Amino acid sequence: MSTFKNPIIEGFSPDPSVCAVGEDFYLVTSSFGYFPGVPIYHSKDMVNWEQIGNVLDRESQLNLQDAGSSSGIFAPTIRYHDGTFYMITTNVTYGGNFVVTATDPAGPWSEPYYLEGAIGIDPSLFFDEDGRCYYSGTRPNPTGVTHNGDWEIWLQELDLNTMQLTGVSTKIWKGAMRNVIWPEAPHVYKKDGYYYVMIAEGGTGPNHSVTIARSEKIDGPYIGFANNPILTHRHLGSAFPVQNVGHGDLVETPDGQWFMVLLASRKFEG
Repeated sequence: MSTFKNPIIEGFSPDPSVCAVGEDFYLVTSSFGYFPGVPIYHSKDMVNWEQIGNVLDRESQLNLQDAGSSSGIFAPTIRYHDGTFYMITTNVTYGGNFVVTATDPAGPWSEPYYLEGAIGIDPSLFFDEDGRCYYSGTRPNPTGVTHNGDWEIWLQELDLNTMQLTGVSTKIWKGAMRNVIWPEAPHVYKKDGYYYVMIAEGGTGPNHSVTIARSEKIDGPYIGFANNPILTHRHLGSAFPVQNVGHGDLVETPDGQWFMVLLASRKFEG
């Protein structure tokens, strides 16, 4: 069994998302108010990564007018389906949620397809076995936000021909904890006949965590795992050197192993 040392990508590399294409792995991270946007990396072993470009490398793709360091591009997701790469993300400063596509992950990537009706942030895509594509994301409680972070995870089908949401949007999960704050970063997977939704909750701070639920149907009901969270550092205390761990994405290797990429922080000057 091989060993490796974290982090796999150092420094400013938050909100990672990963996909596998054969024996190749591709990873993207948030870029916030910086241009070019959404760095993309390639690896053969999930440990050693080389940046091969930026997904958003043209002004026509990335409007950052008046964007601050905590604005701009939030939480990209990268997926591959039927010969095409898809990157979906949020420009919180301008335009909202959008998709870009490419046949070569190093680029060029398409102009943005902005998604009408895609409320909230942290969008993700899931391609089912029948070829249908589903959008998942997080949005404010539609019945009224009762506390800071009162959001929910929702899902809706995405028509890949028109790049528009279609059908009914459905709340699929609220998170593992009662009165949870910031259920976000949803990713949907399918394994052994079950649909899984894996999310972050607790906010991107010391209470950050990864939790998971599953369902026999894509639109639910999703039942939370009894032993959530499946990953967190919040119990290790403020003196632990690695904190804020969460916002994960899963990938399966060709030999059937599963790995999670995720963000973490180190304390800096306290």
